[in-house]
Amino acid sequence: MELLDPRVDFVFKRIFASENNRDVLLAFLNGIFAEAGEAPLTEVVLLNPYTDKDDPADKQSIFDVWARTAEGKLIDIEMQLFNKYDIEKRTLYYWSKRYSGQLQESGQYRDLKKCVMINILNYRVLPDEPYHNVFHLREDRKGTLLIDDIEIHFIELPKIDHTVIPAEGGLINWLLFLKGKDETHWEVLRMNEPVLKKAMDTLQFLSQDEEARRKYEARQKFLLDEISQREGALTEGFAKGEAAGIKAGTIKGLREGRKKGRAEGRIAGIKEGKIEGKIEGKIEGKIEGKIEGKIEGKIEGILEGKLEVARKLRAMGMDDEEIQAATGLSAEEIETIMPVD
Repeated sequence: MELLDPRVDFVFKRIFASENNRDVLLAFLNGIFAEAGEAPLTEVVLLNPYTDKDDPADKQSIFDVWARTAEGKLIDIEMQLFNKYDIEKRTLYYWSKRYSGQLQESGQYRDLKKCVMINILNYRVLPDEPYHNVFHLREDRKGTLLIDDIEIHFIELPKIDHTVIPAEGGLINWLLFLKGKDETHWEVLRMNEPVLKKAMDTLQFLSQDEEARRKYEARQKFLLDEISQREGALTEGFAKGEAAGIKAGTIKGLREGRKKGRAEGRIAGIKEGKIEGKIEGKIEGKIEGKIEGKIEGKIEGILEGKLEVARKLRAMGMDDEEIQAATGLSAEEIETIMPVD
């Protein structure tokens, strides 16, 4: 006979929230509170005991264990086989509902009682190595407790070394019972925690009961379908997000590439333009200089030729007016000529 998994919330509630097993719940809670340094409970009242009306396939069915102590403290125990994510926010949300739900119309705030949330998780969620972490509402610097009405426990089963068998009583015995279906060390666990025998007997009875096994398998299917849908939605969302990211990145890359290309092209164009401009400038300068030089040379040659003729005419005894009329030179240009030797 294969034992049912006590980490499935349906089985967990059958073991710890049946009216006949209130002593099992009390011993389990005292193990939790003792490890947190708190005084043991003397009595516990089940607020939502298991009944046959609890449908494992009904999403509205509540498989948390709700209890109240003799002092009025409220306790909510949740067993989670799979990671539903955002457990921290979910815990605060459910704590706030349990806490505020106490306040009836025209009730007084002072009547509100402490609420304790206990999360037993089959996965890791906190970075700290201890498998049992307890949180309260305290001041940051000095650790002064503001109010004791909020208390949250995280118990992470994967952090427990199942190969180490405890030599004495305590919470670890209960958690090793929950952690696996291996009965090898049950005798030692029962000796350390005698009330565990009743929890083990309940699990064995449920494992042999056909109706209980049918409901167990229905609950397992419901939980697996739920986690499969969640993972499918996450995968689809990731794929869409990745595609959108690639598209957005491509557009952004094109824009940045064009902008960078224009800038780099402008710099390169200016540089190449300067070089080509210098080369073309030199060539054009040489051509223009040559042309201008020829023109200026011709003009100067003509002028010198006229001046030479003017000198000869003066040597022949012609006056400046006659020379000016014959050569077309100005009076100032004629005055610059030297007499012919």
